[in-house]
Amino acid sequence: MGRKLMTKAIGAANSTPKFTDDEAVAEFFETHDTSRIWKQMKPAKPLSLPSKQVQTMRERYVQRKLSQILGLNAREVTRSRSIARRKSVAVEALLRNWIVEGIRRESRAKYG
Repeated sequence: MGRKLMTKAIGAANSTPKFTDDEAVAEFFETHDTSRIWKQMKPAKPLSLPSKQVQTMRERYVQRKLSQILGLNAREVTRSRSIARRKSVAVEALLRNWIVEGIRRESRAKYG
């Protein structure tokens, strides 16, 4: 027979308490229905980061995505980024063009 799942009782929340740590936050949201307090919440202030930090974050994101999607290692991503900078294009555009060119070249070679 299957195991019984242990579930926590969900209570209604009328307000958000002050939290001491991330675990307390997780515990609260796992055990409370917060639908009543959404209207009371204030919109978050826009986050303002230094442009250098934004650039670094974007580069890390691109590195991770290129590694995941195309299977490129860190050295290959770094080299392709360097070439893209030299050509003044985004690395994604450069790689897309290389892929399209390769498909065209291979199609011509196979079909004459």
